[in-house]
Amino acid sequence: MLEKKDIEKIKNLSSGFFNKIDSNAKVNVEKRDDDNVEISIKMVEPQVLIGENGETLRRTERLLRLALRNNIDKKFYVNLDINDYKKKRREYLEEKAREAADEVSLTGVEKKMPALPAAERRIIHMELQNREDVETESRGKEPDRQVIIKPN
Repeated sequence: MLEKKDIEKIKNLSSGFFNKIDSNAKVNVEKRDDDNVEISIKMVEPQVLIGENGETLRRTERLLRLALRNNIDKKFYVNLDINDYKKKRREYLEEKAREAADEVSLTGVEKKMPALPAAERRIIHMELQNREDVETESRGKEPDRQVIIKPN
């Protein structure tokens, strides 16, 4: 379980990490529960750390997680977001999933979503899990794995 001193250490290490990249970066660290930490960064030029389709953000998150775990001898999960990219991306994927599901329901023809990382495929599955008119499945092999939306 993370304590207040651990959260302070995470904030200091994260601030040091991101201020080397952008001296004006604003770092916010919040403990969500016993082993989840949300790190939100606000930057003037976020694209440097977000990259194409969030790939650099995922790698930066992994790197930050390793650095933090080397300095804090406890198990915890880190969720890094830069300029609300993940939040906006989630909203976008949820909307696209609903639109695709509506189309499948109307036409009766299955629809393939673009290839997505596992976390983003999960967003689509979760968004549509309670719909009775469609079902979802993932097909293919990484990195080309896709969500298929089918009529039910």
